[in-house]
Formats: sequence, C-alpha cells, structure tokens
Amino acid sequence: MAVLCAAHDVPFYVCTPASSVDLSLPSGDCIPIEHRPQVEMTSIAGVTLAAPGIACWNPAFDVTPARLITGGIVTEFGVFKPQQLREALEQR
Repeated sequence: MAVLCAAHDVPFYVCTPASSVDLSLPSGDCIPIEHRPQVEMTSIAGVTLAAPGIACWNPAFDVTPARLITGGIVTEFGVFKPQQLREALEQR
C-alpha cells in the first residue's frame, strides 16, 4: 500500500500505539518480526483449505520503511514525521 501511495503522491500514514515503538532500536530494520503458524493461513476452524504441501509465510505484522511514510506516524500523542517520532516520545 505504501509503495502505491508513493507512486501516486498520496500521503501514507502509519497508526501505532506509542508503547509499540522501541526506542532502543536504531531503525525499523532491526524490529524482530513475529512469525505466526502456517495453519492460521491454511485452515479455518480446523478445516484445511489449502492444497496438501502448500507452505506460506505468516508474519504477525510488517514494518513500513520510513521513506514511504509520507503523511506521518499517528500515535495517541499526535502525528509525527518519522524523523520527529524519537524526540517526541523521548520527551514523554
């Protein structure tokens, strides 16, 4: 979505609680992504929907590169440009 917004000059925003921002990390590239079980993607209520042998990648979330966040990062404390977020949260 962020790539499409950038290609069409549409502002892209990320919404997140401030508590999920890890200020100890130098960038979003360092955020560990939780990987969820494949079965969450291949079945519903115990009924397998995918063909046998199908594998899938099931990240719990993704990280949008800061260069693509052109609108801002929305938190409960306000809306910030990526380069403003650290300072804004450190002041809290």
